[in-house]
Amino acid sequence: MKGIILAGGEGTRLHPLTTAVSKQLLPVYDKPMVYYPLSVLMLAGIREILLISTPRDLPLFRLMLGDGSRLGLSLSYVEQARPGGLAEAFLLGADHVGDDSSALILGDNIFHGQAFSQLLRAHSRDVDGCVLFGYPVSDPERYGIAETDPAGNLLSIEEKPRAPKANQAITGLYFYDNEVLEIARRLKPSARGELEITDLNRVYLDRGRARLVKLGRGFAWLDTGTHSSLLQAAQYIQTLEERQGVRIACLEEIALRMGFIDARACLAEGEKLAKTEYGRYVMQVALDHEAGSLTTAHPVAF
Repeated sequence: MKGIILAGGEGTRLHPLTTAVSKQLLPVYDKPMVYYPLSVLMLAGIREILLISTPRDLPLFRLMLGDGSRLGLSLSYVEQARPGGLAEAFLLGADHVGDDSSALILGDNIFHGQAFSQLLRAHSRDVDGCVLFGYPVSDPERYGIAETDPAGNLLSIEEKPRAPKANQAITGLYFYDNEVLEIARRLKPSARGELEITDLNRVYLDRGRARLVKLGRGFAWLDTGTHSSLLQAAQYIQTLEERQGVRIACLEEIALRMGFIDARACLAEGEKLAKTEYGRYVMQVALDHEAGSLTTAHPVAF
């Protein structure tokens, strides 16, 4: 499976913070926002990842993440000249996906939950159709909403419904088989001139090949699109990290635990940031791993 992070857009709801920089480069407590979606793809076992962003911001992402080799990844980059809808990611990323299945994640979404890595890997194997991830919300009229029957079968998808039939919001994480490339090519632009992800998902739904995985209690799905939600996300991460002594979306730790890099490489990455608490945490993770005291799956971070 290949991964795609969509980190474009103008972030107008976060102005003036984003008048000069991508919102995905803004901090969410102790790390850049883009670390969080990247960590999700890594937890799913995905190592070949494409990041899509604007011509203005792409050089900054390259400077921050490089080619990914320090994390055992292969990162590539593509420009999105102007917002063209979420489904445009599959036109821009067609060469990257090739003959493989794909995982698309939005660059401003944060996911966290116990055993999340196992859940992701279970649903990323042998994808047939599309896999959507639902999360219960109290204000469903603000989201794309998935309706299911009592057996959990997906019945309908509505975008920001005035009279919602359910409260399961479709999050910004999607798994697709390779047919998504052809479906995206055949999509008609919306009235806004964009290729809508809801239209793409409905094609799979009409073919009976869409399913919903519900993320319920024990999971957090955080949107960072407004000043208030950005602050709330930072406070959530801060609370967990300070109380539990872990780091959420620590890329170096995840790379080590997933077997993408060894303890020596992890230690070297931590030493580069040794003046920060984050760097010292990475160094301790590497030392614990070498000493044999690091478990293979931390119950909070994973």
